[in-house]
Amino acid sequence: MTTQANQLATERAKQVRLMIFDVDGVLTDGGLRYGAQGETIKTFHVLDGHGIKLLQQFNVKTAIISARKSEIVVQRAKDLGIDWLRQGAQDKRAAFEELLTELGMHAEQCGYMGDDLVDLPVMTRVGFCASVPNAHPEVRTRAHLVTDAAGGHGAAREVCDFILRAQGNYEAALAPYLR
Repeated sequence: MTTQANQLATERAKQVRLMIFDVDGVLTDGGLRYGAQGETIKTFHVLDGHGIKLLQQFNVKTAIISARKSEIVVQRAKDLGIDWLRQGAQDKRAAFEELLTELGMHAEQCGYMGDDLVDLPVMTRVGFCASVPNAHPEVRTRAHLVTDAAGGHGAAREVCDFILRAQGNYEAALAPYLR
């Protein structure tokens, strides 16, 4: 990322009061595995989860908007204390508008991390958007930040750390672990 692009992404990330994540390809590697009973099995990365919790500690709300439905995602959101979860959202823009209304927020106060075309209607509305290196090219070119890590391998953590740094909270987030 160029210095100018990094500065723009940092300025946008400073405004984030709500960070929204897609699931498949962002919080997971995008692979769909099926168990013997036909259930979907997803793998989440612990670094991503800790990053989400750190955002919450510094008053950044968190949400998930996913086109797919999975009980595993309900459990993961519960484990992480994610404030708002919308699954089965074929129209992610409508889900996003509902979220804004419910929380009384403006689009510019939000961040979104996605990886595929269905994420563009939200990514083009928020103040800050991020993606992963293996995202669809149209998504990568529109993202303010593209992570080094792939989805499901710490990419969401990179975004969380980026927001914490932009907002001047990274050192405070790190401090309890350096005592």
